[in-house]
Amino acid sequence: MKGIKLKWIRAPVNTFQGSKIDRLKDRGAMFAKARAFFAERNVLEVDCPILGGSAPIDLHIEIISTSTNRYLHSSPEYGMKRLLAQGVGDIYQLGHVFREGEVGRLHNPEFTMAEWYRHNFTFEELLEETLDFIRLFLGPLPSRVLTYKQALEMYAKDPVLPEEAKHWDEDARSAYLMGFVVEPQIGQDELTVIIHFPAAQAALARTTLIDGELVAKRFEIYYRGTELANGYHELTDAVEQRIRLHQANDLRKMHNKPALPIDENFLSALQQGLPDCCGVAVGFDRLMLLRHDADSLADILPFHWEEA
Repeated sequence: MKGIKLKWIRAPVNTFQGSKIDRLKDRGAMFAKARAFFAERNVLEVDCPILGGSAPIDLHIEIISTSTNRYLHSSPEYGMKRLLAQGVGDIYQLGHVFREGEVGRLHNPEFTMAEWYRHNFTFEELLEETLDFIRLFLGPLPSRVLTYKQALEMYAKDPVLPEEAKHWDEDARSAYLMGFVVEPQIGQDELTVIIHFPAAQAALARTTLIDGELVAKRFEIYYRGTELANGYHELTDAVEQRIRLHQANDLRKMHNKPALPIDENFLSALQQGLPDCCGVAVGFDRLMLLRHDADSLADILPFHWEEA
């Protein structure tokens, strides 16, 4: 996929504004439609534990721990990949995940995520399937694909940076521009997909050389400036994954955050042999917020964090 790709399809008309009870009834209906979406594609539903002895390690995600030295997962990814290594086949999980301190219009420390993994799927096939899933909620929106570099060139030509930016490296600078300058502007009238992330932002994705530059095989999808999906061509190299997890913990310590225990069961599964696959996580609650043209997640959840 080079440059910009547009699919011009009639945009949906929002017809879901109503009472809180109406929105909750529609939420229940969309759970059923989401499950039917995967059933039609022979993707098996699984329910990995939400509590574990370790947690996904990320500089920007804080984990909620319990008094029993367990962690509420921020994603079922590690458990799902352990199942993939055992030969379970195509799978999805639709359930609650947890992230400490994320409270706001678009954030709730407990939220619902749809995450799925596909064998022998290309990066492009998973991207198209994810767009189809999002359209299940938002209607037949057009889509546009931009590389990370293109997005910065188009939307962050003359950025205003904070004073501390003079101490940042190029990756930190570009990440700031993407998060605070580019993202709020994209996806206003269509689903905007960002691909070819810098290799430093690969997380659990593979990397590849494109035009002499090492980039991550990763995509994110936005609508009305809101991130909806994060997908990867999954890394299967256990040695490389261990290195990345240690690097993520080193970054956490550099930012005065506690290091997190490495999930050895997850790494053992990769060592055993994770099949070639692509995976994606989609924010179910954000899709419901946009579907109902709501102001806050509080408008589409049974109970928001302050009410729970």
